[in-house]
Amino acid sequence: MRRVLGSMLLLALAGCGNGVSTPGNAVDAADAQIDDGKADCMTGDTQQWERDCLVERKGDILTIRHPDGGFRRFRVLADGHGLEAADGAEPAKLSITGEKQIEVAAGNDRYRLPAQIAGTDR
Repeated sequence: MRRVLGSMLLLALAGCGNGVSTPGNAVDAADAQIDDGKADCMTGDTQQWERDCLVERKGDILTIRHPDGGFRRFRVLADGHGLEAADGAEPAKLSITGEKQIEVAAGNDRYRLPAQIAGTDR
């Protein structure tokens, strides 16, 4: 799997602690946009962003669960420079969509996650 965005990205994902993300389990309140254990997502044939995908992190594995029971797993790169698909045949594609936000796409699924972009103010 390829690294995406090189050294431009330092992730500060919701639920970054070890274990399952739960509401109020903020990594760093200054970095997390909203830490309610959920992410904005468009999955499958959905054409509208909804905040109904659950985000879990255990070690370097980030699991995003869809409302229909499906899920995607991503590996947080050890150097903090992005994500890669942890399983499945479809690679993760990352893009910066805001000052503190990235969009991750894998197949027909898209997720918006909080992130600290290197070179921006905290």
